[in-house]
Amino acid sequence: MSITPVEPSAAGAVDKVAKVTLAFWLMKICATTVGETGGDLVSMTLKVGYAVSSLILLAFFVITLVMQLRAKRFHPALYWLVILSTSTAGTTLSDFMDRSLGLGYATGATIIACVLIAVLTAWRLTYGSLKVDHIREPGVETFYWLAILASNTLGTALGDFLADTSGLGYLWSNVLISGGIALTILAWKFTPISTTVLFWIAFVLTRPFGATMGDLLTKSHAKGGLDLGTIGSTAALLGLLVVLLIATTADYRKWFTGARAA
Repeated sequence: MSITPVEPSAAGAVDKVAKVTLAFWLMKICATTVGETGGDLVSMTLKVGYAVSSLILLAFFVITLVMQLRAKRFHPALYWLVILSTSTAGTTLSDFMDRSLGLGYATGATIIACVLIAVLTAWRLTYGSLKVDHIREPGVETFYWLAILASNTLGTALGDFLADTSGLGYLWSNVLISGGIALTILAWKFTPISTTVLFWIAFVLTRPFGATMGDLLTKSHAKGGLDLGTIGSTAALLGLLVVLLIATTADYRKWFTGARAA
């Protein structure tokens, strides 16, 4: 990511999303962890409730999405603000479905997975590709963000299912998800599996990684967490995300930004 404006293509279009690099994944994990702690901060710590907090955070998502769609080029801060909005909204949406509506984590995850598949299928049928390295058309970008919202919501449900229903707890759930991420990296390095497919697998897996990490940081000792609180954890993670954003935007430590085409 660079503060230098992206050069237009021959058709006058520019890429509107971040390149998939090491920095991207570090920031994505950080943002999804903030989404977990931030969503819990609004719904639980502030006692707003899952339904109302979901409406508030969905409205925030719509506002940031409109700003992103109206932008003429890639703006790193705006891009990651939309990522944060999908992550926080995904947290409360999943909790609302699983807890308030009583669907349970497994059923909720299944429903959200179907929504994600439907979005990706519609995207593929409409535009013929799911590649994320050149997002330029408004329609493609809309599908991109809807898929991200669905994947972040799905990741929350998966993380809660592993940590709570399965009995693994926050730490071992995180270890299991880390193993899944490691396998995805190995598949990227050593197999001919489509990098687009692997991107979406990694995108979904990094969400429960962030969710269980967020729960590990904020939940009480009795529940297997570190009891650091939602306010302090959210503030610290936001600070880390800002540092990463500044570093990548300024092209600091350029070895972070070596990308492989999707």
